[in-house]
Parts: sequence; C-alpha cells; structure tokens
Amino acid sequence: MKKPIRIGTRGSKLALWQANHVAARLEQAGLPTEIVIITTRGDVVLDRSLDKIGAKGVFTEELEESLRTGHITIAVHSAKDVQSSIPADLELLAFMEREQVNDVIVSFNADLDLQRPDLVLGTSSTRRKAMLKRFLPHATTAEARGNLQTRLRKLEEGQYHALVLAYAGVHRMEYDGLIRYILPETQYIPATGQGSVAIESTRDLEPSLKAELKRILDHPDTHLALVAERAFLRTMEGGCSIPSFALATLTSEGHVHLHGGLISLDGQQFIDVKQTAPADDAEALGIRIAETVLARGGQQILHDIRQVRNAENVA
Repeated sequence: MKKPIRIGTRGSKLALWQANHVAARLEQAGLPTEIVIITTRGDVVLDRSLDKIGAKGVFTEELEESLRTGHITIAVHSAKDVQSSIPADLELLAFMEREQVNDVIVSFNADLDLQRPDLVLGTSSTRRKAMLKRFLPHATTAEARGNLQTRLRKLEEGQYHALVLAYAGVHRMEYDGLIRYILPETQYIPATGQGSVAIESTRDLEPSLKAELKRILDHPDTHLALVAERAFLRTMEGGCSIPSFALATLTSEGHVHLHGGLISLDGQQFIDVKQTAPADDAEALGIRIAETVLARGGQQILHDIRQVRNAENVA
C-alpha cells in the first residue's frame, strides 16, 4: 500500500475545504491522503490587525516548519496568504485553477445601500481598507479578524453593515446568497494570488513524487499568472501589511498582462501600471512593473507606511 500524502492545513472550514479539494484530486489519481490540521499564529492572535502582528508568514510559518520536520508531505495555503519570499529549502510546486478573483460585499440586508452616510464595512485587509477610503470615502471600515463564519457572526450581531471579502471564499463556503455587490476587479484590483490554492513542499521531496503532485494539482495558466504577480510582490517587498495589488491575466495570444500597483493607507495616492509581455517573460514583467511603481512614488508610500507602523508599535 502506498504511503499516504500527508496534507497540512489550517483548521478553518475554508482551509479544510481547500485541503479536501486537494485530497479529492489526489485520491482520484490513485494517491492515498491524510489531512493534518495545524494551528498558525494568524489563527491564534485575533485581537490585533494583521499588520500589527507581523504579517510575514502569519498563516504559513507553522505549516512550513511541519514540512521541514517531515510531519506533513505538502502544505495547502490560500495563495494570497503566502509570503512574498519562500525560504530557500521550500518551494511552491503547484497553483490550482483560480476561482473568480473579485472582492465582494456581503450582507444579511438584501437592500444594502452603499451610499448610506453611516456605512460600516468590516475587513481585515490593508489593501481593501485603503481602496474603500478611495472609492467609498464616506464609509467607515472596522477590523474584522477571524475565519469566515466568525466574521459572519459579527456581521449578524450588527458590528458592521456589511463585510468585504474575496469571492472565492464566499463561494466555496456556499454563501453566494449573501453577496450584494461584486466589486469590479479593474478598480478594486485583488491581492496577489487571490482565488488560487497554493501547494508547498520541501525542495528535497522525492523528485518523482514531486513531479506527480505537480502533474495532478498544478494549473499551468494560473501558475503562469502567479509567477508574474509574485515577482511583483517580491520586488515590492510586500505582504499582507502593505496595500499593494496585482492581477495577471493571459491574452488570447498567450501573453501575460499584468496590472499592479500600490495605494496609500488613506487612499489618496494610487499608483498602478499595466504591461503585457510574452509568457516566458512573466517573472521579469512582474519585477519591471514593481520597479516602475516604486519609481513613480511607491517608494515614498512604503516609507510613509513604515513610519505609521513604527509609530503604532511605539504607542
């Protein structure tokens, strides 16, 4: 009997949906699996925003340590939660086919009016907070940490009028009936990797097994898009704590089109760049767009954000 593929995952319902989705694909291909639940720092510390607890690896660090010890064979992450730089002994071997990338507004109120002057929107995303300040300046944003079910409970209790979430998670948890608005991805550009599931392993995983896992789980078009997006994020030296955004799509000619940028915390400064390049230039495209954003004022925005974070930490 084959040794089971031990799949490491966080314990939320959405994380388990992703892990079970991976397991089903592997089982269908004849590979036995076992799901291993691992608690991360991001699951434990819920009384502070992500940017205040050190967002780098906040949802992945413990899973990565389990890969190193051999406790798990692969780790399953939401691709948008994966830090910009992967440790040298690990690799992202697959990105699964991407779900619809949009941010959405969900509410129990079917007649939600986004123009109401006292509108309160719950979100834990620095990027979403900044974009809402730009595009819905009359709205107030409130911190909304915790898994999807916890956030919905807070919404039901009246802590917010609505939540701003990724469509992918809402759809996978079958809460589509609560979606009141789908925000256009051309305006509310999503986070790097939003909508995809990332598979991580150690670099020294047995080569034939690694190749088989990649063959079963990887979606080449999604992988190509995320190569560009993650090169952008890596060059920006950003993660969940900075309001950067990047969305790569494939053209009919098979080229990669990347829309990436950065927005200031108050939403007033918005720098975005769009370029297209051949598929084999995807990584260079991401780097090039990030360097352009930084040169056009992004470096100053990042400096200002660091100043704010340092002041908050001192306080």
